[in-house]
Amino acid sequence: MIKGVLFDLDGTLLDHRAAADAAIADWLAARFPGHPRGAEAPALWAALEGPYLARWQAGECTVQEQRRLRLRALCRELDVPEPGPGTDGLDAAYADFAARYRRSWTAFPDAAAAVAALAGSAGPALGVLTNGTQPMQEAKVRAIGLAGPLHTVLTGEVLDGHFKPSPAAYTGAAAALGLAPEEVLLVGDDVVRDVTAPAVTGMRSAWLDRLGVERAPAGFPRITTLAALPALVASLD
Repeated sequence: MIKGVLFDLDGTLLDHRAAADAAIADWLAARFPGHPRGAEAPALWAALEGPYLARWQAGECTVQEQRRLRLRALCRELDVPEPGPGTDGLDAAYADFAARYRRSWTAFPDAAAAVAALAGSAGPALGVLTNGTQPMQEAKVRAIGLAGPLHTVLTGEVLDGHFKPSPAAYTGAAAALGLAPEEVLLVGDDVVRDVTAPAVTGMRSAWLDRLGVERAPAGFPRITTLAALPALVASLD
């Protein structure tokens, strides 16, 4: 029986890609108006995100260092001057991007209704399991109006350094809900981190396939909208 539901955040509840794309495009346009590769900046920034976040999550650098490294890499790729002087310049430039990113935070249209349908005294325990930084991810949940039902926000920073797809991230998240992994359903858009990896702990999972561009992993439920989630949870009881 499903007694808890954990949501991924970016790409599941919040449209991270649209927000990040808009923010980096605005950032570049403000600093280098008319840059000939301006249209490429969102895709370049997106490609840099995963590798540098992985270095932070592996403990190879601090979160601020990975931000500096990522911004430096983007500047090299676009052949523009690195913000200076020194790390202060990089930090200020990243803060500028982050402010633009925050202003673009928007929930997917199906998020609030799906969460509301599951919330309530008789419903499952609800929470968020995400790989971002704890303060930022908590701020996102507040910004999109879901902090009430989703007050349990869990990142590797509060799970003893364990980020998805580490098995300890899933067992720790289940324990935070007061449940065993097999009593919890994780729903998210990443095939590995949100769908196949939790299975090794016994946690159930459902793939939110918003884009329909990847092959569905065999043996896992697939939904194309969060509107289908309450019925799926009920069918798994």
